[in-house]
Amino acid sequence: MRIIPILTVLGFLILAIGLSMLSAVGVSAYYDEPDFKPILFSALISIGVGTLLLVFLKRLEQDELRAREGFAIVTFGWIIVPLFGSLPFLLSGAIPDFTDAYFETISGFTTTGASILTDVEKLSHGLLFWRSMTHWLGGMGIIVLSLAVLPLLGIGGMQLFRAEVAGPTKDKLTPRVAETARLLWGLYVVITVAETIMLTAGGMSLFDAVCHSFATIASGGFSTKNASIGYYNSAYIDAVVTFFMFVAGTNFALHYSGLRGRLKDYFRDNEFVFFLVSFIVAVVIVSAVTAGSSYDGDVLRAVRYATFNIMSVMSCTGFATADFALWVPLAQVILLFLMFPGACAGSTGGAMKNARVLLLLKAAVNEFSKLIHPQAVVPVRYNGKTVDQDVLFTVAGFIILYLVTFATGSILMTALGLDIVTSLSAVASCMANCGPGLGSVGPMANYAHVPDLAKWVLDACMLVGRLEIFTVFVLFSRSFWRS
Repeated sequence: MRIIPILTVLGFLILAIGLSMLSAVGVSAYYDEPDFKPILFSALISIGVGTLLLVFLKRLEQDELRAREGFAIVTFGWIIVPLFGSLPFLLSGAIPDFTDAYFETISGFTTTGASILTDVEKLSHGLLFWRSMTHWLGGMGIIVLSLAVLPLLGIGGMQLFRAEVAGPTKDKLTPRVAETARLLWGLYVVITVAETIMLTAGGMSLFDAVCHSFATIASGGFSTKNASIGYYNSAYIDAVVTFFMFVAGTNFALHYSGLRGRLKDYFRDNEFVFFLVSFIVAVVIVSAVTAGSSYDGDVLRAVRYATFNIMSVMSCTGFATADFALWVPLAQVILLFLMFPGACAGSTGGAMKNARVLLLLKAAVNEFSKLIHPQAVVPVRYNGKTVDQDVLFTVAGFIILYLVTFATGSILMTALGLDIVTSLSAVASCMANCGPGLGSVGPMANYAHVPDLAKWVLDACMLVGRLEIFTVFVLFSRSFWRS
């Protein structure tokens, strides 16, 4: 494996982070805040380091990236980028502890939304903007953003696209990878602007609307308010955010088809239908069990809060309008289980993805038919096409590895002193890039009290969940390092 191409692309990513940080510098300057200088210094450090790596290493080697280097760039990119992204919090003193600053930043870039901040509203506008922007950059993927630029550097992008884009399949919307990246980001920007306009129409300030749009479209969950979306107590804002969380949790290839007038493609897609039906069923059950216990028989109120918080969990966004850690146990268990399938493949959400769960369910149902008719050939069909056995084996392997990682992380968390409910939900939430869990890390709580070592465990869970298990674990295989 060649180190120079890897460092070259990492240099570009660090440079991109530094340039993105300049937007937060502008926000801080506009509000005339003392954090202007720390954010500016952070941006200059990132730009300087990125430029040095890019300029000096680019002259040494200009070969195409190989598959191994693509996996290494993606994994190390998501480890190194938060190091530079955490500089504004460290240099400003807003989060003086490195472990906490890194936790907050990797939570942002992986669009997890788990926070160690006990009072978000104390942060300056510049830091709040940067915190939300880490979501927005991570949502579609810094690597995918780079695909639109890497061809200019003489470095191929398909290896990065395969390694970074979420889901069991990588739908190329156009023949060229760079064109696909630009198209995805164009769609991403349009949807973000649309939500910002609708939120400002509901009475939210432009600053808050932009920050919450960044977090919604990225399936992130960082809010500018301690009470999250619940701060606004607005049915209109709840509805707008719920709709855009649903959009963010849906395969962006379907949105592309929809914008081209092929709206029927949504309901021809098995995963989308499964995602939608699961959401409706969950809302009905949770509304029924919480109406009498938490909302004094007010069914409409129960439906409103169930709809928002269930979509927040299913899309892996992590916003909250109610403390669902106080709901009846059945409702809490449903929310916990919904963290595992998460959003759709090709979305900005995390977790296993509904496509994988659906394929495994179809394969399980087929086994019943084979028991009754042993000689029959019963193929698994997905979107009208027969699914190869190799795909099913890969899906089964992914889910097994996901569950083993979940179990290992949960055991480590309990070993570090956290109770079982907090441990299970924290690991499930961080692997799903969802954010809030149950117990002491519920939607109205935070991760500040979690021991430092446990925070690093959760950092790893966020990374593994964001990069879909295989991308990270392949680096630990002997064959990866064998020449």
